[in-house]
Amino acid sequence: MPKEAVVNKWQVFQNIREARELLGATDRSLAILNALLSFHRETELSAEGELIVWPSNEQLIARANGVSPATLRRHLAILVECGLIIRRDSPNGKRFARRSRAGEIEQAYGFDLSPIVARAAEFNDLAEAVQAEKKAFRVARERLTLLRRDIVKMIDAGIDEGAPGNWGRVLQTYQATISRLPRTASRQLIEDICAELHDLHAEIRDVLESFAKTQNLNANESHFERHIQNSNPDSISESENSCREKKEANGSVAETDNVRSLPKRDLPLSIVLDACPNMRDAAQTGEIRHWRDFLAAAELVRTMLGVSPSAWAAAREAMGEVQAAIALAAIYQRADQINSAGGYLRSLTDKARDGKFSTWPMVMALLRARLDEGKQQQTPESVTSEPGARLEVSDSLLNSLRKRKL
Repeated sequence: MPKEAVVNKWQVFQNIREARELLGATDRSLAILNALLSFHRETELSAEGELIVWPSNEQLIARANGVSPATLRRHLAILVECGLIIRRDSPNGKRFARRSRAGEIEQAYGFDLSPIVARAAEFNDLAEAVQAEKKAFRVARERLTLLRRDIVKMIDAGIDEGAPGNWGRVLQTYQATISRLPRTASRQLIEDICAELHDLHAEIRDVLESFAKTQNLNANESHFERHIQNSNPDSISESENSCREKKEANGSVAETDNVRSLPKRDLPLSIVLDACPNMRDAAQTGEIRHWRDFLAAAELVRTMLGVSPSAWAAAREAMGEVQAAIALAAIYQRADQINSAGGYLRSLTDKARDGKFSTWPMVMALLRARLDEGKQQQTPESVTSEPGARLEVSDSLLNSLRKRKL
């Protein structure tokens, strides 16, 4: 650092405290350092200024919350060893300053704070590295929590709905993987466990997607498509669309009986986001990691679509908060094809009250639509110029959607 460098001593102290483990310092030694910094009158420290302070042990003990003399000596030694201060001892070991007749300090003996200035950039880099590691660790733990939650829900759904698969083996694999997590795990171990759980998650999701394909969902999906195609572009009110769409939503018994055979468990968040990627753009943070993020995004989408508070409240009461948010996300995904989102949501709400509505066919229909769109975009030119434009979905979902439209 150049000689004219000037740093804020308290900002540097915050960086040192953040990086204390990398520096080898302790909380108690930093309390001593904080006391030493308080004896320097200026907040800004300059490499060309006087950076030696000379408090007595009694003064230091008083400002360090009354530590013992032995503790004070031990932690002063730690600060010196960490390169945070330098001892400038007088011949007799006392700490003092010799002043000129003009009152200027000619010679001072005590603790030199120059490392605070000289290593300020280093301390900042170390603090940023620690913060980045903490963030990576937090993200890894959040990912682990989401994977565990989704896997347990999907296993339960597979067992309860009679989906084909060796669920006993899947459950044993999951439990064996989780059992390797100690009470306090490193980030690397958590990421390794997440990688294994991600593979298991994909395997279970493929099974459930194939199972959903085999259900009799044709009536529900065609009903969903009809609502979109028959939406009247000249309609000017939510109530008018609600009346028309409510009649269309009634359908025949054959169209609604198949809802009873659909999975009753909630869809995993990852599958919903695959089907409704526009929700990520609506999220305030740009990320949706938890259902609470999804629900917050749904509140914003409601206002964007012009859905009235009463229609939204009725949907949540009839479907449940999460299912209503999923239905709204599906409507938002095809907002350009639906004239009245509020009217359509009300018709779905009426069906939900009669037990004739499930979000599964809506989500599966959107997944198929995204696949079809991806296939249309894959011209030789687009493959060459936009290699990342292709929709990434699981192999089993690709196969099932190619064989049969849900």
